[in-house]
Amino acid sequence: MRPELRTTEDGVAYRDLNGNGRMDPYEDPRRPVEERVEDLLGRLSLEEKVGLMFQTVIEAGSDGTVLEQPGAISKSPTSTVVLEKHLNHFNVHALDDPRMAARWSNALQALAERTPHGIPVTVSTDPRHAFIENVGVSFSAGAFSQWPEPLGLAALRDADAVRRFADIARQEYAAVGIRAALHPTLDLATEPRWARQAGTFGQDPDLVTELGVAYLKGFQGDSLGPGSVACTSKHFPGGGPQKDGEDAHFPYGREQVYPGGRFADHLKPFPPIIEAGTAGIMPYYGMPVDLVVDGVEIEPIGFGYNKQVVTGLLREKLGYDGVVVTDWELVNDNHVGDQVLPARAWGVEHLDPHGRMELILEAGADQFGGEECVDILLDLVAHGRVTEARIDESARRILAVKFRLGLFDDPYVDEDAAAATVGRGDFRDEGYAAQSRSVTVLHNEGGRLPLEQGLRIYAERLSPEAVVRHGKLVERPEDADVAVVRLTAPFDPRSDLFLESWFHQGSLDFPPGLIARLERIAAVCPLVIDVVLDRPAVVTPLLRFASAVVGSFGSSDDALLDALTGTIAPVGRLPFDLPRSMDQVRAHGEDVPGYDDPLFRFGHGLTI
Repeated sequence: MRPELRTTEDGVAYRDLNGNGRMDPYEDPRRPVEERVEDLLGRLSLEEKVGLMFQTVIEAGSDGTVLEQPGAISKSPTSTVVLEKHLNHFNVHALDDPRMAARWSNALQALAERTPHGIPVTVSTDPRHAFIENVGVSFSAGAFSQWPEPLGLAALRDADAVRRFADIARQEYAAVGIRAALHPTLDLATEPRWARQAGTFGQDPDLVTELGVAYLKGFQGDSLGPGSVACTSKHFPGGGPQKDGEDAHFPYGREQVYPGGRFADHLKPFPPIIEAGTAGIMPYYGMPVDLVVDGVEIEPIGFGYNKQVVTGLLREKLGYDGVVVTDWELVNDNHVGDQVLPARAWGVEHLDPHGRMELILEAGADQFGGEECVDILLDLVAHGRVTEARIDESARRILAVKFRLGLFDDPYVDEDAAAATVGRGDFRDEGYAAQSRSVTVLHNEGGRLPLEQGLRIYAERLSPEAVVRHGKLVERPEDADVAVVRLTAPFDPRSDLFLESWFHQGSLDFPPGLIARLERIAAVCPLVIDVVLDRPAVVTPLLRFASAVVGSFGSSDDALLDALTGTIAPVGRLPFDLPRSMDQVRAHGEDVPGYDDPLFRFGHGLTI
């Protein structure tokens, strides 16, 4: 429920956020953002300013209430972090029913009104409109409209379609009170083994730049305002070229390498995204190895700690003066259940949490992702290691975004509108069509595709309900007119460290037993194979016996079969090269886009 607004004698409606019975300059919706920021900054205690500089995970009560106990990942009751620690930036995890999500958002904002100056909460999210469920990276769509992963949007080769997706996602986010997006991901998919390629727009720096800017404009508009969702573009200065493809979430993946000397390619999307007005930028975890920029060797420490990168390159050379938020948990280890994920303090592991936080601030960051340890920062100020002027510098940037989003004037949402907007029928239809259209036909021997309607179909890893919409489901390949099998790009299962089980890493080779079994199917009926390309699988052995091979990047079973039958024509084109073999992958420079002789080249895609 929206609290009542006050009205001045001359008819200006405002929120009396500090409860003093008058409209102070920061509460005055007519004043410029800069004036409102300076007025509020001068009123805040050190504790309130410090609270602005943390953004941590929050979990919502499924009944629309705030969670008043630690959650599955969140560490503290909501009232503790809001009222006692003065945090007002939160990365929300699971959201189910849209009405309850909106109710929770309003309850959170009402709680924030109890703080001394009523600073509203900014709720952020990782991507939640596609298929991949990984609590460290993204969430499957649930009640929201469902679209291909960003790789699938890239396969469409259509900047207008990407902006349209982002505008729809903006409307759905804003309906439930989410006003910040921890995306787009502008990393280049140059290392085939890297686990996070599905969230990128592929390997080509020009395509990534074009689609990244379209995505940003769909969420933020041409400028940041009350209708916007503020974007944090990542991961500066380009994640992706991880040594041996191992992800920098984990100690064994901390090194970022440039054997091909292609640092400039990875940096290329960021100047245009800065010019387009991105509200935030996030450096990656990785620590550069043997990286030289403009003749200067870059210190081999994680990018979030790296003053040469955050201040020297991002702020001074590229002229960025927006919010820099670190990636999650650079300061403290994260213990969840019986697993641990060490702090991503790559290259500075020897520092204690105080030293890590001090170095992050010296580097030029404004906000600590995934942390709520306000006591450490207050202690650094008390001991003269961080000045209050340095705190003010970051607080000023952070508050400006809140004011531009209109949160100080009205952070509340309408439950009925949330229920009507999230997962709206036309939004779902557009997402579904994009799922089908993004399917990429790699191989179509003898024109097997499109499949005729009414065939007898043997299927694996497809729902029976989807199959019977197009044909008759049979139990044996021997009784089928065609076999359709869905595969996921191979990976090596791992589950030692927290989050590790969610990340697809390691070999891209299909196991020999699977290949032999598929070949037996192909011996008795034509075989159509879909490979879910969250990474560029080595599909070479499949071409020996499959009648058709397609790649998908986030498509439901129904959407895939609509593509295979031509009900919705698949027009996808590869957003990265597909390698011929793992030997080719291992010999390839992690930072180099594409191969001299790939199996299928970037841009390949047949029509049917």
